[in-house]
Amino acid sequence: MVYSGKCHDPKTYWKGTISKCEPCPGPAPGFEITPNCGKDDNGGIHEASKRACEAGRTFNDGSDVYCRPCTSCHPGYITTNPCSTTTDTQCQEPRRTTEVSTTEQIKTEVSGPAVLWAVPLAILIIIILVMIAACVLYMKRKRGHQAVLGYSRRSSYINSGFSSLSTGNDLEDILSPSVLSAPLQTVLDNLDVLEELVILLDPESQGVKNTRHLASHFSFPATWVTYTYSMKESKSPLTAVLEGVTSRQPDSTVGHLAKVLRQMERNDAIAVLTKLKLKMIQQV
Repeated sequence: MVYSGKCHDPKTYWKGTISKCEPCPGPAPGFEITPNCGKDDNGGIHEASKRACEAGRTFNDGSDVYCRPCTSCHPGYITTNPCSTTTDTQCQEPRRTTEVSTTEQIKTEVSGPAVLWAVPLAILIIIILVMIAACVLYMKRKRGHQAVLGYSRRSSYINSGFSSLSTGNDLEDILSPSVLSAPLQTVLDNLDVLEELVILLDPESQGVKNTRHLASHFSFPATWVTYTYSMKESKSPLTAVLEGVTSRQPDSTVGHLAKVLRQMERNDAIAVLTKLKLKMIQQV
């Protein structure tokens, strides 16, 4: 599915100011670009310019614009690190050569009465080596699993490029009074800030509050939210929620949104709102 009728390459989008197809910005590791950066020829945004790879199925280490399928280890090989959204599966061949060669050497060298004690000794050595190899393999798998879980938790709560905010800080210490009092429509008008909020809040990750929780805070029914997610391919659920709030409550401000995000413990999204302040200063 493409959104541009003028740019046939889905990796590009129509830039009306110069009447030319421009390449989509390269996504960060763990993401891939969407068709025509999610934009149509009139500047309308149908979805974010990038979307996350499928955990355990596809990955992007930042060297491509699209996610690639995860590799499956060949039969007999060991998976030392499972596939994540940023790294491919890592495989290792089982270490069996050492044990076999040790057994063969002992059987060849022993003869006569020595066989009576050499064979049990060889069996004992093999058992010890197998136990050591099993322990090493278990520790590697455990460390790899913990590393993947640690990365997933961090990337779910803090987007790359934003510093975390102390939960003890007041919103007035983070956002200027002019930003807090600005109409909520300001967020919809600032496409760069809106796109970053969509990337942060629309994905549904276990244990992380998202657009569904934001809609609940603004008293939208669950059936309506489920419908917006079913139409995600054509329009961001977050955009639909913000448009609904500005329509129902025209006096809503950026400060109202920031307070709800603080209650949801989404300080990464609050950090994005500081960019509204930067844009206002540049316009002045």
